[in-house]
Amino acid sequence: MKKGIYGILKGKFLISDDSFKNWRVIIFISALAIIMIASSHSADKKVHEIAKLNNEVKELRSAFVDGRSRLMRLKMESSIVTKMAEKGIVPSLIPPKKIKVKAQE
Repeated sequence: MKKGIYGILKGKFLISDDSFKNWRVIIFISALAIIMIASSHSADKKVHEIAKLNNEVKELRSAFVDGRSRLMRLKMESSIVTKMAEKGIVPSLIPPKKIKVKAQE
């Protein structure tokens, strides 16, 4: 048992006559580990990008709602009347009348 552990620690399994099998397994496992690490980094990068895009969507939605509420306030009749009063235009006291046009034959 001691000899086996010392042999592994000294690396005799890598330099013995049948070490080609061991090297193939070690290289295969190393390649799999590298691929696993790379895919983990790629997944982390995508998670960070998704979080950044979600924050950007929230900011844009907030700006949209703010712009829409400002537009609604500007379209209100009271705000239009005050802005036109500054220019000297006042609303008519006489209500408008409908004009009906009869079709000519």
